[in-house]
Order: sequence, then structure tokens, then C-alpha cells
Amino acid sequence: MTAPTTTARLGAETVGTFILVLGGCGTAVLAGEYVGFAGVALAFGLTVVAGAYAFGHISGGHFNPAVTVGLATAGRFAWKDLPGYVVAQVVGATIAGAVLLFIASGTSGFDAVESGFASNGYGDRSPGGYGLGAVLVTEVILTAIFLYVILGASAKRAAVGFSGITIGLTLTLIHLVSIPVSNTSVNPARSLGVAWFAGGDALLQVWVFILAPVVGAAIAGLTHAVIVGEKE
Repeated sequence: MTAPTTTARLGAETVGTFILVLGGCGTAVLAGEYVGFAGVALAFGLTVVAGAYAFGHISGGHFNPAVTVGLATAGRFAWKDLPGYVVAQVVGATIAGAVLLFIASGTSGFDAVESGFASNGYGDRSPGGYGLGAVLVTEVILTAIFLYVILGASAKRAAVGFSGITIGLTLTLIHLVSIPVSNTSVNPARSLGVAWFAGGDALLQVWVFILAPVVGAAIAGLTHAVIVGEKE
């Protein structure tokens, strides 16, 4: 079996990230009042499971610039391929945001800026009113945890075939913890994909949700081998 081409890998990352943002943020925007925080958390987890089994064998199923950075930092992914992956992920997320905006605008009175459009935030834009410091710590730590799980679940000695479920359930848990704090990012592409359309303060604050997940992922990538005592 030949290795997937670069075009195939980037296409998989684009479509996989599209599914993640449309499924997760779409649940928050279109059905949040019906399913609540738990339903949104589960939606994000399910989209990762779906994407992992649909595209994981092609691109590795990152769908998240922080994941790509974490894997590269851990020596599991080539740095030279990182820019292409990040661009593909942001493009996929942005297309998903545009499609979601079109759908949401099908009901009278919808306003992406006024509603927040599932964007992330701190202060008065945090669902629970949490400040910048709390949001930064939450996003860094939870992204690091996410990467530790990904690195463990995808290791050579891990149980074959269960990584997608494990990673999806971990993302669900992360959302259950942090939706009230920051509306949960742990993924710069997810944050940018809707912030473009929420505009205003969402764009002013989005730097936090680019920086913090990348820092958390890099910490996990640098320390994972030391913690578990092995390096692949």
C-alpha cells in the first residue's frame, strides 16, 4: 500500500476540521438551548471520533493546529509538514464557520455578533465570567492533557483501533470541564473558524485561544517522553 500523497493528507485535514467545527460549533449554535453544555461537549467528542476513523489513516487525524504542534514537538510529526497542516485546518474551520453562518441565518433575527456564534472568550465573554488568567491556565492545562492522551493512545504499544474513541471521549471530558470557563477552545482552528464571523471582541480575544493551546501542546510534547520513560 502506497503512502497517502501530500494533497490527500491536506485534504483529509481540511475536511476533518470542517466536520469538527460544523459538528461541534453547529451543535452549540443551532441546538445549544436544547442539549445544554453536556450535549455540546458530546458533539465535539463525537466529531473527533468520526473524523479519526474517517481520515486518521490518511493524515493522522489532527484537525487542530495545537495537536500538530504537540506531535511535532514530541518527534511524532515532521516540522516541515506543519505549515501545510495548519493552513488546511484553518481553511476547513473557516469554511465550516461560513456554512454554519448561512444555516443559522435561515431563522429570523439571528445575529452572529450578538449571539457570540460559539466563539471563545474571557471576562464578559466567558460563559461563567472567568477572567483572562483563569482562561489561560485552563486552556494551557487542558490542551496539555489532551496531547498526553493523544500521544499515549497513538503509541506503538497502545491498544490497536481504540485511539479514536479514547481521544474523542477525552475531548468530551475537556469540554465538560471548560465550557463554562472559556467556551472551550484547545484548538486554534476551531476558535478562528467562528471568530471571523462573530467579529468584534471575539477577534480581539482570539489570540488567547491561539497562544494557550499551542503552549499547552508544546509542553506535553516536550515532557511526554520524560514522564513515561520512553520515546518513539
